Amino acid sequence: MMRIAIAGASGRMGRMLIEAVLDAGDAELSGAVDVAASPALGRDAGDALGRRTGVAITDDVAGALRNSRFLIDFTRPEGTLAHLRACTAAGVGMVIGTTGFDADGKRAIEQAAETIPIVFAPNMSVGVNVTFKLLEVAAKILNTGYDIEIIEAHHRHKVDAPSGTALKMGEVVAQALGRDLNDVAVYERHGFTGERDPSTIGFATIRGGDIVGDHTVLFAGTGERIEITHRSASRVSYAHGALRACRFLADKKAGLYDMQAVLGL
Repeated sequence: MMRIAIAGASGRMGRMLIEAVLDAGDAELSGAVDVAASPALGRDAGDALGRRTGVAITDDVAGALRNSRFLIDFTRPEGTLAHLRACTAAGVGMVIGTTGFDADGKRAIEQAAETIPIVFAPNMSVGVNVTFKLLEVAAKILNTGYDIEIIEAHHRHKVDAPSGTALKMGEVVAQALGRDLNDVAVYERHGFTGERDPSTIGFATIRGGDIVGDHTVLFAGTGERIEITHRSASRVSYAHGALRACRFLADKKAGLYDMQAVLGL
C-alpha cells in the first residue's frame, strides 16, 4: 500500500486528492496538511466528503510525513518549497503539481531531487500530457507559415498567469521549433503593436467563474487554422494522474521526473 499524505487538504484540489486516495485499492491516506490559519485544522480529513478516515488535518508537516512514503502537493510555491524541505529531511518522495515557481524555486526542486524522488509537472492530467505530445508533432510539421497562439482559461481564484500548463505548451512548441520560449513569448498586447512577428508565440489569459482549465494552441496559417484543445471538466483527472505518479515513483530512490516519463511518452 502506498502511504500518501496530502498538502492543502481542505482546499478544492486537496479534497479531490483525498477522495482519490481513499478510493484507490493500492493507496492509504497517511497524513493531511494545511496552513496554520485553516479552520479545518483538527478535523478528520474526510469530513468534507462525508467519510471517516481517522487522519486529522494538521499544520505539523513533519508529523504528517512521519508514516508517509509520498506527499502530493498542489498548493502554492512558498508552501510547496517549505514542504520540499520537510520531505527532503524525512526522505519522503513528492508529487508536485504546484505552478508559478520562479527560477530559484525550480532550482530548489532540482537540488532536492538529488536526495528524494520527485515528479514535478504543471499538469498531472493524462490527457494534457498526451496533448503535449500532439503539440510537439504538430509544431515540427507546421514549422513555417503558421502563427502560434496559446489561449488558456481558469477560474477566478487562480493566482498565476499564464497557467503552468500554458507555459509548458509554449515550451514544448518552442523546443520543437528550435527556439527558446524566453526569447519568443509575447504575454501582452495593447495599443499599437505593429505587425505580428512570425517567430513569436503569443499567450492570452482568461480568468472567470469556476472554469477548471481550458487550453488551446492555435496554429494559424493562410487559408486554414489548426486548433489543438484540451478542456478539463473536473479536477479528478489531476488527482488520478497524481496517483499514477506515486506508483511510478514507488521503486525510485531519487531523481526528477515529469508526467511524460510517468506515462512513457
